[in-house]
Amino acid sequence: MQTPYSTRHTAVEAVLCDMDNTLFDFVGAKREACRCVVDYLGTGDPESLFRQFLRGIHGFEGHENIRDYLESLGVYEERAFEVCCRTYEDVKLSLVEAYPGVEETLRYLRDAGIALAVVTDAESSQAHRRLTKTGLIDYFETVVTPEVSGRRKPEPDSLLYALRRLDAAPARAMMVGDSLVRDIAPGRHLGMTTAFAAYGDWRDGNVAEIKADIVLTEFAELAGHVGITGR
Repeated sequence: MQTPYSTRHTAVEAVLCDMDNTLFDFVGAKREACRCVVDYLGTGDPESLFRQFLRGIHGFEGHENIRDYLESLGVYEERAFEVCCRTYEDVKLSLVEAYPGVEETLRYLRDAGIALAVVTDAESSQAHRRLTKTGLIDYFETVVTPEVSGRRKPEPDSLLYALRRLDAAPARAMMVGDSLVRDIAPGRHLGMTTAFAAYGDWRDGNVAEIKADIVLTEFAELAGHVGITGR
């Protein structure tokens, strides 16, 4: 295994990254996609449509959320539903772009011999599309989704699967993510160093009892925490 780079907490030889709102602003793209759907319909409210995806009924990406919204407005038709789904997916993907400094930082980490993985709750097809669109996919040795590991975060299965693929011990690995509950808590449970991507946390309020070792105001700060400076 490569020579580890020291942080103030431990030695890091592998970094596991959440994807949405850690590597790029996914919620911003999703909200704009909802606005475009409402524009097409000529009725409704973009934020109300966005909240449909937060109910936990059909999942954060399920098109059934759009169906339910159309039905709630009394405008459901099969053709309109198909157009709305296509609009939603096309706009969402078109607006996904890596946060400033993400690609450069991933390159520094990779060139330093640190193994990289994505650990996300997105579907595999969605994850690969977004990582390809942003040009980030080649930086990661593995992309772990619930379809691969069998369970969603905050269960630790996806993190453990990624660690096995990277041949890394939890004590020498770092988990980076925008959710204290879904990323930081399981990382801490496994004994990993944790870095909270506070810049991507779009939720209201923090979970006081969950603390990260590192709080990032931008992804580029990560390089300094593993002892790598710009080159």
